[in-house]
Amino acid sequence: MARAPLLRVPYTDPFPSPRIIPANATTTNGAVAALVDFLAPSLFPTTTSTVPRSSLASKLDRHHRGNGKTLLLTGAGISVASGLADYRGTKGTYTLNKGYKPVYYHEFCESHEARKRYWARSFLGWTSLERARANKAHEACGELGRMGVVGGVVTQNVDSFHPTTHPHLPTTELHGYLRSLVCLTCRSEYPRSTFQSQLSALNPSWSAFLAEMLQSGALDTENPIERARRGLKANPDGDVDVPDAPYTTFRYPACPVCLEKGAVRANGKTVRVRVDSDGAWDPSSEGGVLKPAVILFGESIPLASKVQAEKAVEEADRLLVIGSSLATYSAWRLVKKAKELGMPLGVLNIGGVRGEEVFFGEEGGEGDGGKRAVRLSVSAEEVLPRVVEVFGGGLGEGGEWREGGGVGGIGGEVRCGHICIYAVQCEHVQHG
Repeated sequence: MARAPLLRVPYTDPFPSPRIIPANATTTNGAVAALVDFLAPSLFPTTTSTVPRSSLASKLDRHHRGNGKTLLLTGAGISVASGLADYRGTKGTYTLNKGYKPVYYHEFCESHEARKRYWARSFLGWTSLERARANKAHEACGELGRMGVVGGVVTQNVDSFHPTTHPHLPTTELHGYLRSLVCLTCRSEYPRSTFQSQLSALNPSWSAFLAEMLQSGALDTENPIERARRGLKANPDGDVDVPDAPYTTFRYPACPVCLEKGAVRANGKTVRVRVDSDGAWDPSSEGGVLKPAVILFGESIPLASKVQAEKAVEEADRLLVIGSSLATYSAWRLVKKAKELGMPLGVLNIGGVRGEEVFFGEEGGEGDGGKRAVRLSVSAEEVLPRVVEVFGGGLGEGGEWREGGGVGGIGGEVRCGHICIYAVQCEHVQHG
């Protein structure tokens, strides 16, 4: 039985405004220069503006050959430019929807009614979420990886944008991913897109309602302000709340593997899985429940993912946080670990961040021009592509991933014309 969490969702209130480091990085140009200096400090003893772009690329290659690299830790803020909602931004869920309460892990595992509500709301939000695509900030991360500046990514996001945009760059999906489901009994994974089709077949009235909303354009955006005008509440990860909707009527299928081969728990015990005449999961069942392959609130991060993220920090020479307020402890502890290792720290996030006084206390790293610390409150999509340009690179060049899977799956077409399917190693994303 899943244990109830002891704490509520943490840090729903805004954090204090940040202290910009260096102090002159309040403009876009200043932010770009500061970030370049932070990412490759030994290349630029004075300023980046007078160094030819071709010379930067040559120096960059020599500088990073055999050296440590920057680790990126990303959060929901990097995907806002893709049209996805975040939690604590100016238009975030906790800012505009004070009554928002996500489903907890123990609720999902133990309550049939909680699952009906969750899957009904997910059913309505999945189409627009599946259509979303990575933005220039994700592409810039990939290009910085190709150039040798960035050595890896740890992301809190579940939208799959990082592995689809830069399959060559090692990525740890700390909180899982929405593209798949996982069975709570047999641990088999199942495609979310296939599950959506089954939900549609099991719930024809809901399917018709979804079609009407899509036709009217009500789901064309995840902007919570726009959706509120249309009578909807938009929350992160494809959660659409329709006031007074009959959630109790919603049905969802059982795990197909458990139905076909029998439901066997990890301890070897066989349990009963039943479905109705249409194939919907029956509440008399003892197992066969499919859960999104993400870490729900109150759920522990798998040990393998935790260890992989910690190893990525230990092997890096500096850490840059992008689009995260670090409100979740799983992310905050990684930055704390980097700080304890004496690692240079950078934060690129609009608005405040949890525990900034811990990371940027005392002199705040300003004594060396921001080479050991940088704190910026600007758009990642605006700044990161320009950083790539300063380093002599560019987006949409060099065989980078440009089209293909988004939230719904991994895969797409590379500029060379070959089809490339990128698969995340299973041992790094186990849930339980």
